[in-house]
Amino acid sequence: MSDITLYTSIVIGIIIILVLFLRQINQYERGVMFTLGKFTGVKNPGWRLVVPIFQSMKKVDMRVKAVDVPDQKAITRDNISVGVNAVIYYKVSDSSKAILEVENFFHAVSQLAQTTMRNVVGEVELDELLSGRESISEKIRSIVDVASDEWGIKVDNVELKDVALPDDMERTIAKQAEAERERRAVIIKAQGEVAAAENMAKAARILSGSTGALHLRTLQSLNDLSSDQSNTVVFATPLEVLRAFEKFSGGAPQEPLEPQITTEPPPPEEEY
Repeated sequence: MSDITLYTSIVIGIIIILVLFLRQINQYERGVMFTLGKFTGVKNPGWRLVVPIFQSMKKVDMRVKAVDVPDQKAITRDNISVGVNAVIYYKVSDSSKAILEVENFFHAVSQLAQTTMRNVVGEVELDELLSGRESISEKIRSIVDVASDEWGIKVDNVELKDVALPDDMERTIAKQAEAERERRAVIIKAQGEVAAAENMAKAARILSGSTGALHLRTLQSLNDLSSDQSNTVVFATPLEVLRAFEKFSGGAPQEPLEPQITTEPPPPEEEY
C-alpha cells in the first residue's frame, strides 16, 4: 500500500507541476519569453514549459485588428471646420518589438492614427477631401505604417468612414450642386436645339434640291393628320406644288385670259 501511495503521490505531483509549468500558445498567437527578466526568444504555437518565478511569457495576438478612430475635429486648408472619423486595419508583424518597443501598441496605434488624420486633413481643401477619400486614406496609411514599423506593426488599410460638415456649409454645397445641375441642363438643351436646327437645315436642302420632294412630304403630313377624325385641316397649296405640276405638264402655266369687250352695232330702228 505504501508503494501505491508513493506512486500516486508522484503522479499527482507531476500533474501539478505540468499544470503550473505548461502554457498553451494558439495558432494565431506568439509567445514572447522572458527568463529572469531578459528576453530569451519567441515561442511558436503549441505547449511550452514556463518555469514559474524564473520565467514568464506574454502572448501576442497576430491577427488583423480593426481600430475605430473616433471623430476628430480638423480645419481644412481653406479654413473649413470638419469632423472626420476612420477605421484602421493593422496586425503585428514582429511580436518581440510589439512587446519590447512600446508599452501598449493598441493604444499607440490609435493615438498615432488620430494625430496623423488631423494633420493630413489640414493639408487639403474641402473639395479634395470630399472627392479624394481614397488618396487621403492611402496617405494616412503610409504615414502610420512607417511610424509604427519600429513597433513591429504593419498597417494594411485605412478607411475614412464619414466627413461631417457644418449645417451652413451643407446648404451651400447643396445650392452649388443644384446650380451645377441647372447649368448642365441648359447646355444639354442648347446642344439639342443646335443639332435639331442642323438636321432641319439639312432636310430643307434635300427637299429643295429634289423635284416634287416637298409635295410628297406635304402629302405625307396630310396622311398623318387624317388619322384623327376630330382634326380640321386647312391646306394651302405651296408654290412648289404648282411648279411640280408645271414640270410634269412640260410647259409653263398659261396666263389667264384677259376679258375681251366686243361692241356690236345697235339694231336698226324700225320705221313706222
